[in-house]
Amino acid sequence: MVSGPELGANLAEAERLVAEAAAAGAQLVALPENFPLMGYREGDKLAIAEPEGRGPIQAFLAEQARRHGLVLVGGTIPLQGSGGERVRAAEAVYGPDGRRLACYDKIHLFDVELEGGEAYRESRTLEPGRTPVVVDTPLGRLGLAVCYDLRFPELFRALVEQGAELLVVPSAFTAATGQAHWEVLLRARAVENLCYVVAPNQGGEHASGRCTHGDTMVVEPWGGVLGRLAGGPGVVTAEVDRDRLRSLRARFPALEHRIL
Repeated sequence: MVSGPELGANLAEAERLVAEAAAAGAQLVALPENFPLMGYREGDKLAIAEPEGRGPIQAFLAEQARRHGLVLVGGTIPLQGSGGERVRAAEAVYGPDGRRLACYDKIHLFDVELEGGEAYRESRTLEPGRTPVVVDTPLGRLGLAVCYDLRFPELFRALVEQGAELLVVPSAFTAATGQAHWEVLLRARAVENLCYVVAPNQGGEHASGRCTHGDTMVVEPWGGVLGRLAGGPGVVTAEVDRDRLRSLRARFPALEHRIL
């Protein structure tokens, strides 16, 4: 997606894309980070923050999952935090019956300065999570992460230790960091953990002037890229083969060879 500052327009676009994926046979659909809002300022998300389990964005995700009979990973949505000044970047997963299966709060916050004066301070508006989350789905055990989490391999090891077979990483990677690191990090996380990696990314120029990298992709456990979309709104589809995953893990048992 290339989300903008209007919640209604973003939900309509997400609805269109989920329907397109479902029509192509998808059993699991993942939306990118900040799919319901990419505002002019980071603080804009505070205005649409929802309480746990209630609100139009959460109702939308539940209805889309139920309508199409699939597992839906709702990118990230702003849920109210412990105080009124920050929100949680929550990655909520809904099952085919519309029931919420799990929710992960983004742990690692993007507080960095890039070349050219580009700077981000997510900790001003986001309250970090603390707990890795893995959830059972019909396609396998799903490990949840978000964007900047991708740079912290210890999180993914924790997910694999909980049985993760697919890693889903909704993102809004910047154009600069994405060009340098996005693909290599995704393929590394797939190879070192012998997992599928599903990485929906924001991809284009947003109303604020921010540019996101795009290159949404699905990577298989041996590191091959099964599908990708360079930029703009659209759908990437790929098949998950759990028998291949188990065969790779049995024939190449690197996960069992860990010493530290």
